Formats: sequence, structure tokens, C-alpha cells
Amino acid sequence: MLRPKIPTMPAPVGVTAPPAVVQPTAVEPALQTMPPATAPVVPPARPTVQITPGSVLAVVGAGTAVVLVVGTVLVSMLLATAVTAASVAVCAVVVRSLLTSPNKRRR
Repeated sequence: MLRPKIPTMPAPVGVTAPPAVVQPTAVEPALQTMPPATAPVVPPARPTVQITPGSVLAVVGAGTAVVLVVGTVLVSMLLATAVTAASVAVCAVVVRSLLTSPNKRRR
């Protein structure tokens, strides 16, 4: 019942044709021409990066924004962990008191 069934290869049905014979064709080489010699292209000199006070202010502002966003996310994750730990501790105290209190109750 749990043994896998391996499929068998079916036998060919009917008459099979022999493989076709491929006839080789002649390859004629094309004439190769050399391109005319050209002068080497000199890449243009890279422009120097000019730092302006506005670009410095933009970079500092973007960095500050990134630091504030990452800090907010990390603090919120820490706060969520602290709240979760406190709620688990409260639940543990309640469960412990419920388990030990039936011995002390009298109705």
C-alpha cells in the first residue's frame, strides 16, 4: 500500500523510421576587410565635484532625518518589548494566584 509505483517505459508502437542523414554543406569564407585606422579617443576629464553650502546643508538634513527615523523605530521596538514583558509578568502573577488560591478559599 505504501510502496511507490515506478512507471514503466512504454514500448514504441508502430514502425519507427531510421534517423535522417544530414548532408554537409560547403562553407565559403567571406572577405575580411580591415577598418580604417582612427585616432584614439581621449575620454573627457572628469568634472570636479563642487560642494556648496546648500548641498552640505541638504546632506546634513538628510542624515539627521535618517538618524531620527531609525532611532524612533528602535525605541518603539524596545517599548513594545517592555510592554509585552510587563503584560506577561502580570499574567504570570494572576495565574499563580489563581492556582494557589483554591486552597485558601472557603465558601
